[in-house]
Amino acid sequence: MPLSVTRALGEYRTLLAEHGVTWGEDPVFYVRSMVADAYLMGTTTFWEVCYGMLGARYPGASAEELGTRLDELDMDEVVRAVLAGRVLGNLAALRLAAEGVTLEARAQAVLDGRPLRTTLLVDSARQEPATVLVDGRAHVIASGGARLITITSRSEVVADGAPVDLSPLTRAAPAARLRVRAGFPCKWTVYGEHGQGWYPEGAPARHDYHVMPYFHGDDLVLDVPAEPLTVRVSRGMEYASAEAVITPVPGEETLAELAPERLYDAAARGWYGGDMHVHLNWAGDMVGTPGLAGVMQHGEDLHVLNLVAGNVSSERVYDAEALEHWAGRDLPWSDASHVARIGVEYRNDLLGHLYAFGVSAPPSRFHTGFLGTADWPPNSVACEELRALGAVTGYSHPFHAPFAETDAPDKALRQGRDCSSREIVADAALGLVDTLDVLSQTSITATAAVYRRLIGAGNRIAVTAGTDAMVSFTRRGNQSNPPGWARVYARVDGPLSAASFAEAVRRGRTFGTTGPWLELSAAGHGPGATLDLSPGERITVTARSIGPEVERLEIRTADGVLAEGPPDELTAELVAGEPTYVVAVATGGPHERSFTREVYAHTSPVYLDVDGRHVARAEDVAWCLEWLDTLERLLREEGTFEAPGQLGDHLDVIERARRVYRDRLT
Repeated sequence: MPLSVTRALGEYRTLLAEHGVTWGEDPVFYVRSMVADAYLMGTTTFWEVCYGMLGARYPGASAEELGTRLDELDMDEVVRAVLAGRVLGNLAALRLAAEGVTLEARAQAVLDGRPLRTTLLVDSARQEPATVLVDGRAHVIASGGARLITITSRSEVVADGAPVDLSPLTRAAPAARLRVRAGFPCKWTVYGEHGQGWYPEGAPARHDYHVMPYFHGDDLVLDVPAEPLTVRVSRGMEYASAEAVITPVPGEETLAELAPERLYDAAARGWYGGDMHVHLNWAGDMVGTPGLAGVMQHGEDLHVLNLVAGNVSSERVYDAEALEHWAGRDLPWSDASHVARIGVEYRNDLLGHLYAFGVSAPPSRFHTGFLGTADWPPNSVACEELRALGAVTGYSHPFHAPFAETDAPDKALRQGRDCSSREIVADAALGLVDTLDVLSQTSITATAAVYRRLIGAGNRIAVTAGTDAMVSFTRRGNQSNPPGWARVYARVDGPLSAASFAEAVRRGRTFGTTGPWLELSAAGHGPGATLDLSPGERITVTARSIGPEVERLEIRTADGVLAEGPPDELTAELVAGEPTYVVAVATGGPHERSFTREVYAHTSPVYLDVDGRHVARAEDVAWCLEWLDTLERLLREEGTFEAPGQLGDHLDVIERARRVYRDRLT
């Protein structure tokens, strides 16, 4: 590993030791919420509780007004409110009531008397402040307050002047060893009572969206308790999972030999799956290393991995040293079927975040608008620079709030500085972005609705997927999922390489998915193709899916749903009239194979030109023009600018985009 990267990782370890999970970042709300995420795994309940607590404090305030007050919340109190009296395996509760003190915990197995490291939630129902001593340090708990304190099972905790018995935290278990083997790198889950996870020595204690422990590799040995354990193995979305319950023999090594069954083989069809937005380091409860990212990529059989360098809430750009060293080159663990690169996340919280894949060198800037600096230059300038460096570019984690195609643009734009992809409508019209991450950790259905408006208005951008998975977090909802839990599949010409994958994405030969395989054929042509039809010409459109989680298939055009039905295969006939597009969509409810709230897959379009005319549906063009008007108002009201002309640069971008859309109406 290059010395510059080694030094940077050392600096990150120092930041973690000094500041904890936030690494000392500017304490905006999403930084402070990292503390809660470590315990609550980013559940939707978290946001409901946050807005509920603020709503009680500010009765009658709108959701938008409450959103501006999120920084007022105490994260320890939010954790207590979300748990609502429950305890978790990684968190015990010390209840301070008027009548006394009680400790609640799910006892965790410990081997050979080893100490348990955990967190204590001190939960006070008292009307006066209380002091709790932990290993000699005094913690003052406000009236009715809460406090999260890191402890071990050997800590000394004193409340009301008396020691607290910590024995409920642990239970002794006889030790054994378990060897797991599949014959190739996989994702493993080993857990026992209360879902307690077990890991090989040195492996991070990671948990996925389903709060299941996991690690990657093959032929690995773990120290485990000699009691019934569930062992599960999987390997990304192209495989099913296999599971067994095994009771290791005390003092001996027991072999668990399991292999997941393949559901489909994308590479054999010429398709390769990638994750366009993964962070090696982005603060967190551990420091991510390139070697660990490589183990995860191979264990998930993820063909293409884009590890992005980016900031959090201040000037520091994490993994900039890795980008400087490896820009334009494959990372060391790449092979004929796995390509990894260091890319870029360009960030402005008002205008949106961009990923860049395949950059030949670092850009001149990575972010704007942080720490009160100007929201300038427009994102379009970053798009132009990243494109000049050879990158594929696209907007990441685009939209958060529920949104439908029938909604006005204002609904998607009015949430404040929440990273929404507000400039996408302008940059797409100007041909400055290649893709939109329809599949991400934010609202997939909302983003899909915006995407279909964009392509209906004549913008030719591809569907991609970027998970925002973070190697440096072991517990953070779907961001502590392994990379590639959502993927963009691209049909590549010839062998896989960063260049061939990027070219397939640029040409729109893609679909994004949380797991299902999804095919689209229009008169024998797949996503990215353009058919020039004559009025009245008939074509057959077919959608096919593979995956037990799919419940419904749709074939859609610019005018809406053309056909819908159960999974596996759906066929419809289309008669050419006005220029349009056709896409396929596969959906389903929550499923163990989906590491987010919904099962979803969406193809890029087959474009159906008629007499040489491209799709530019008047309703969609008008919608995009309304979006630009709303964006202009937002910039005037909420943008931060430091010099004359900076707002004008944004307005120039918007006006150029307006002209493009207006020309499409003629």
